[in-house]
Amino acid sequence: MERIADGVAILPAHRLATRSNNMSYKFRQNSNFYYLTGFPEPEAVCVLAPNHKKYQFILFVLPKDKGAETWDGKRIGVANSVSDFGADVAFPINSFDEEINQFVEDCSKIYYAFGDSTYDDKVVSFITQNRRNRASQGTGPKSIVDPTDIFAEMRLIKNGEEIKRVRRAAEITAQAHIKAMKLTKPGIYEYQVEAMIDSVFRKVDDGYAGYNTIIASGGNATILHYIDNNKQIEDGDLVLIDAGCEHRNYNGDVTRTFPASGKFTEPQRVIYQVVLEVQMALIQLIQPGTKIDKLNHIAIELLTEGMIRIGLLNGKKDKLIEKRAYRKFYMHGIGHPIGLDVHDVCRIKDGETFRTFQPGMITTVEPGIYVAADSEEVPDIFLGIGVRIEDDVLVTEEGHEVLTDSVPKKIEDIENLMANHMPSVSTNQ
Repeated sequence: MERIADGVAILPAHRLATRSNNMSYKFRQNSNFYYLTGFPEPEAVCVLAPNHKKYQFILFVLPKDKGAETWDGKRIGVANSVSDFGADVAFPINSFDEEINQFVEDCSKIYYAFGDSTYDDKVVSFITQNRRNRASQGTGPKSIVDPTDIFAEMRLIKNGEEIKRVRRAAEITAQAHIKAMKLTKPGIYEYQVEAMIDSVFRKVDDGYAGYNTIIASGGNATILHYIDNNKQIEDGDLVLIDAGCEHRNYNGDVTRTFPASGKFTEPQRVIYQVVLEVQMALIQLIQPGTKIDKLNHIAIELLTEGMIRIGLLNGKKDKLIEKRAYRKFYMHGIGHPIGLDVHDVCRIKDGETFRTFQPGMITTVEPGIYVAADSEEVPDIFLGIGVRIEDDVLVTEEGHEVLTDSVPKKIEDIENLMANHMPSVSTNQ
């Protein structure tokens, strides 16, 4: 409210999305709407009117309806939106057109992000309808401002409750990865490993996969967003798992790469060690005052050095970096903010100037090397090997905390963990 000053913000919740015919996807609330309200239901609108004489926080929600609730479950309703969610006043959603004008008629601007077909035209109409008022009385909204930048700035720094939720999501994510390492063996299918991951996520109230889980074995690990998860895992394969639990709307995001057989081959070990050393070095750079883009620059330098050392690249480091030769084997950024969204909103630059890490930021660190099976001018022993290692890192006053440090990533730790677990898992499709 301080940031919108004499404006009014209108934020619609997400709607149910059709999966097929009359069946919907599992509902997930709009992140900005949830950030302000905590309200979990669809078909709602949040209005913030800082200068309204009586009500400043207004919710429009689905009313209680016994018939609808018989089919789809209990609704919070109008009265509980005030008592349980702190709204100054709440109205049934079907009264939006009737009630909204009292909140916008005297404001100077409306903060609204276009993209909801139901409300886009309504918001524009507030401007056109109030032209006469502005001309005769000097009041009424005359502009529409996208509030996305405000949310990006606020959400980048997590408060104590947000950190608590990300920490818990990271803990559950770590447990799932450890289970997968223990139980994955040659002969099972990628989708069976995905089921192991999901079983851990779903054991927790309001826990589920925050994004499409990647279970990539063998050459599939060189495909960055591989989600088919239908290959049978073979002896000698590396298995790359990129999976994160969403808990109470906040996310974890972890990647580990390990040998299905329990032992790295020498070529796998060589590439893996390069990625591991880079990742650990980058994490040590995270502390208040470090420019955010420094991690990308250092990652490129260290990965290029490693690729030269093991024979993936040939030439002078500076020249190779200038030609971006590393992009053949490392083609993404080094990390991203994490929070309400897995790839969270990120106000990390002011114009051309990158900002510095600040306490309360949470970022992933995820270097990788991916050698596609059809890569040219590459030693044959490296073909089809893909490695990525990713952790969630909280910036603290003193430096940083790795929230997902409990998942083994050193070669000897992974091999020791897997050596102590020899499960019997059905390979029936």
